[in-house]
Amino acid sequence: MQISDRQVSSSSNLEHLLPSRTASVSRTTGETDVQVTINLDGQGNCSASTGIPFLDHMLHQISSHGLIDIDVRATGDLEIDDHHTNEDVGITLGQALGKALGDRKGIVRFGHFIAPLDEALVQVALDFSGRPHLSYGLEIPTQRVGTYDTQLVREFFVAIVNHSQMTLHIRQLDGINSHHIIEATFKAFARSLRMALEIDPRRASGIPSSKGVL
Repeated sequence: MQISDRQVSSSSNLEHLLPSRTASVSRTTGETDVQVTINLDGQGNCSASTGIPFLDHMLHQISSHGLIDIDVRATGDLEIDDHHTNEDVGITLGQALGKALGDRKGIVRFGHFIAPLDEALVQVALDFSGRPHLSYGLEIPTQRVGTYDTQLVREFFVAIVNHSQMTLHIRQLDGINSHHIIEATFKAFARSLRMALEIDPRRASGIPSSKGVL
């Protein structure tokens, strides 16, 4: 069956016919003040200022490899430690993802990717299922990368999963360098997001579920 140029053009421009997939979310507590703005159909532009340099670096990975425009501003009780700020950035980013997706109409929904970074190899699979679940299989050999507590990687993903209502599986296939393992994880997560958030031209007006709702 031949596909006309008109059909191809229509399919490739579906995202322009759908509502804008952007969101801004603010979260203020006695411990942190976080503002996040995202555009799911962006170019990978990122501005991140959380007071945690390594977290900023990882947010840039999500943005660049996921082609999501992200602006994050956060202040928090870093004089205690990075935990509250790290978690609340994850919460707010997860809320922004959920808000930008709306009813999740038209999305591919599932995403997966295996990312290498030198000796590290990490597999991520995710589903915007509406059911929060994290299966976390990283074995990070050191307690810190620079000043960043590597236990906070899991806390960041717990926060995103719970507040975007996604199912997320992370598996470490190889790796001995903590920085490489974590960065490969964020890159694999970003590419999985990119796949899942794409508009499916065969179901652009429908919910990607046999139940009709996510």
